[in-house]
Amino acid sequence: MEQRPLGRSGLSTAPLVFGGNVFGWTADEGTSFRLLDAFVGAGFNLIDTADVYSRWAPKHQGGESESVIGRWLKKSGKRNRVLIATKVGKPMGDEGSGRSGLSPKWIRQAVDDSLRRLQTDHIDLYQSHDDDVATPLEDTLGAYADLIRAGKARAIGASNHSAARLAEALDTSERFGLPRYETLQPLYNLADREPYEAELEPLVRARGVGVINFFGLARGFLTGKYRGEADLAKSPRGSGVQQAYFNERGFRILAALDEAAAACHATPAQVALAWQMARPGLTAPIASATTVAQFDELARAASLQLDAPLIAALDRASAWR
Repeated sequence: MEQRPLGRSGLSTAPLVFGGNVFGWTADEGTSFRLLDAFVGAGFNLIDTADVYSRWAPKHQGGESESVIGRWLKKSGKRNRVLIATKVGKPMGDEGSGRSGLSPKWIRQAVDDSLRRLQTDHIDLYQSHDDDVATPLEDTLGAYADLIRAGKARAIGASNHSAARLAEALDTSERFGLPRYETLQPLYNLADREPYEAELEPLVRARGVGVINFFGLARGFLTGKYRGEADLAKSPRGSGVQQAYFNERGFRILAALDEAAAACHATPAQVALAWQMARPGLTAPIASATTVAQFDELARAASLQLDAPLIAALDRASAWR
């Protein structure tokens, strides 16, 4: 399968990334193992998770997703067939506990916690989950340099960073000779275009930063399963989907996806992901599935080639300016 470079890291990924937020949450362990086996079996390789997944769920502490992945790695023996991306920075404890942010002290502790849960000796892509303006960038990047020298991480990335702060981080890496953020993980999809395209896209393309965008299916809205209020109970995300996307532009995007899907004998989800895969400068969208059948549908997006007129029609329907 086609491999795309993750910035200048020397690492590369297939054009679809599996979002591990579901592991140990909406996908139990057995289902998660089957999903991971199907993902690797289909020729994909990058699995994205975070230490905080799924701390938001009742009785969860965070680390559930990493722990499931770790047990799968041990059972399957497939560590050499995958890239593991995880994140640090979101709160893993109460306020004032020091278990959040990007201080060197917390990064050193958090990486060892993640490695233990993942049952591996290295993380391929270690990402700053949120910006931390309270910690000097050179301190955070210096801590990452130590991890890379120790073999605990191979490359680093950023998530949820503004263009200004990402540019500052890249400049800091260059000025101090420190590892740089090789990837960015922003919100991006047909329904959420402006935050990325307005400022981040020109920067990442100019600086050679890879992009693995989250919410590639807009929390499920772009699959077409949410078309009216009666559909909102289909998942815990229903109310958020309604608030964000139930508007004239959102339903115009769904109509364009339906037309494109009919034209190329695909599903709306496949078309939505293929549109992202065709975007210059975008490396691979992140998408999740909670059943193997759902994953099989999404996987086919990687072989779907949209022609220029279809891409233009989707661009027009989802235009934000």
